[in-house]
Amino acid sequence: MHVPAKLGDRFHAICRHPSRIALCATVMFGLLALPAHASLPDLPAQPEDLTSLSLEELGNIQITSVSKKPERLSDAAASVFVITADDIRRSGARNLPEALRLAPNLQVAEASAVGYAISARGMNGSNNSAPNKLLVLIDGRSVYSPLFSGVFWDAQDVMLEDVERIEVISGPGGTLWGVNAVNGVINIITRSAENTHGALLTTAVGNGGSDLGFRYGATLGANGDYRVYGKHTRWLHGKTADGATVDDAGHRSQVGFRTDWHYAVDRFTVEGNVYDGSEQQPAPGAIAINGVGFVLGDVSNSGVNLTARWNRALAEGGSLDLQAYYDHTRRTVPPTFGERLDILDFQLQHSLRPLGMHALVWGVNARQSRDRVENLSPYFAFLPAQARQRWTSVFAQDEMTLANDLRLTLGARLERNDYTGTEFLPNARLAWKAAPGHLFWTAVSRTVRAPSRLDRDAYIPAVPPYLLNGGDPVRSEVAKVYELGYRGQPTPRLSWSATVFHNDYDHLRTQEIDPSFTYLFFGSLMEGQSNGIEWWGTFQATKSWRLSGGFTALDEHFRLKPGSNDAAGPSAEGFDPSNTWQLRSSWTLGSDSELAIGLRHVGALARDDVPAYTAVDARLGWTLAPGAEISLTGRNLSGGHGEYRSRDLRREIGRSVILALAWAM
Repeated sequence: MHVPAKLGDRFHAICRHPSRIALCATVMFGLLALPAHASLPDLPAQPEDLTSLSLEELGNIQITSVSKKPERLSDAAASVFVITADDIRRSGARNLPEALRLAPNLQVAEASAVGYAISARGMNGSNNSAPNKLLVLIDGRSVYSPLFSGVFWDAQDVMLEDVERIEVISGPGGTLWGVNAVNGVINIITRSAENTHGALLTTAVGNGGSDLGFRYGATLGANGDYRVYGKHTRWLHGKTADGATVDDAGHRSQVGFRTDWHYAVDRFTVEGNVYDGSEQQPAPGAIAINGVGFVLGDVSNSGVNLTARWNRALAEGGSLDLQAYYDHTRRTVPPTFGERLDILDFQLQHSLRPLGMHALVWGVNARQSRDRVENLSPYFAFLPAQARQRWTSVFAQDEMTLANDLRLTLGARLERNDYTGTEFLPNARLAWKAAPGHLFWTAVSRTVRAPSRLDRDAYIPAVPPYLLNGGDPVRSEVAKVYELGYRGQPTPRLSWSATVFHNDYDHLRTQEIDPSFTYLFFGSLMEGQSNGIEWWGTFQATKSWRLSGGFTALDEHFRLKPGSNDAAGPSAEGFDPSNTWQLRSSWTLGSDSELAIGLRHVGALARDDVPAYTAVDARLGWTLAPGAEISLTGRNLSGGHGEYRSRDLRREIGRSVILALAWAM
């Protein structure tokens, strides 16, 4: 795929299509009308070290995922949980899914060593697909795959020591983030290069594998900073509960960089990553299709991505943000398919200065992909093998201050995709600050998941006559979501948040049988509802001892619509536990040691008869010298358990011990 040398060439290519002239004219007019100002937005500086913050200070952490502009966590009218850098360090997590287990509003299920099913508010799988209703971003770059609208977690990695925070929103985010932000948004935000000067060496070894990482950062001229990093991870194969080998061993290497420049009111960031990995497929050593046997080869995945962002602070609190990224991935899954995917994405956002009671933000997004699939088997194919897709959207959201303690937010997005045309994604939120430290909020939203290539372009076999004849009837899956929430700090030592929600789903994907009973096809003939509650809180027991906990309950019901014969469709609710809870305790034992203990429980899954489990994790860390820390982490100390898939393929996640060293120089 040819990548234009200049962003202006790319903008011209996007705008020359007649259907986009009006949208692009609006963008150009907005750019020409923007005045510069010599001061940054009036918000408190984001602290670099969150270790010793009080609960009130933690509530003042700036987040951006809820309204796409900086706001205090305590003012956010959404069910959002923030995983801080200190949370990650104290947990001993070694990869992103392990870190995401810290969010009580997520369900993280390990299917293999690097294969995970991760969702919010249910829908953690279906009869025909992995989870596909959660949008994940890494520094503003969306990592969902247009192949199946989900995330290949084995291809997502960062140096966890560089993560500033992870913002986890459970609930819809379609107005600001677009289609596929149905049940939640995960926004992984890394530190600015100016906060990662010097050298850092990290290493960890345990009975499940090992990893090694290195980072170096320094100034770049008078106004810039940079960092470079590299890491390598190797993991060992697992076992089933019956002792059979699960073929999921593998390795992965990744290098990358980030640069940040500051010029008066302008901020520039350029970052990129290159990775390559290989892993065994977690299944028996051979499979048979129509009596023909195949040996599963190793899955290979590699890629390169480059992101550039520009932010300008405007007069009286306004701002302009421009971002573009290129993402190239390669994935080979023998004996079925190989894929080469190129994505170009361009985003512009303008936050206007407050106008009376109004604070308006608007933006546009243009995204294009080129997907080239090599169909390796005569028994399954994506047809056509090559596909180009385009997504264009425009959004606007107005936050109105009705009174000193009352805010109303109204927003909408229009997004066009090649499969279903233009989708309408509105939302309304009302927030009432009943008293300092007490926020009540409610929201009504409509969001969708647009079809992916797996929904529309999957065929079995690769040539006619077909047993599975694609999915032309597949529509966008729609969710109407109603939420009521509270976030507050009743005392200086206690903070908590609670949300109740109701989701109405329509046009959920089904697998239908043709009336002639000669072939299958994908349709959209299922609907359903889910009701639930999310709660979490933090208690500062003493100056050196902090307790936190969370709880979720979920009740789902799916039913077929008239005309459907997909008897297995409603069983999708069996991929989700009816309840989860977790407790975490963090002690600072002295000037040179700390102890963290975590207890988490996940209810049983009716699908595949996965039993409920309770896991105990613990980490003990020592500061050997300034900048040098050694830690010992124990995972699943309560014993082995499975989390996903049928028993004969299910990885038994047993006890593990990890010795880690971090040395900052």
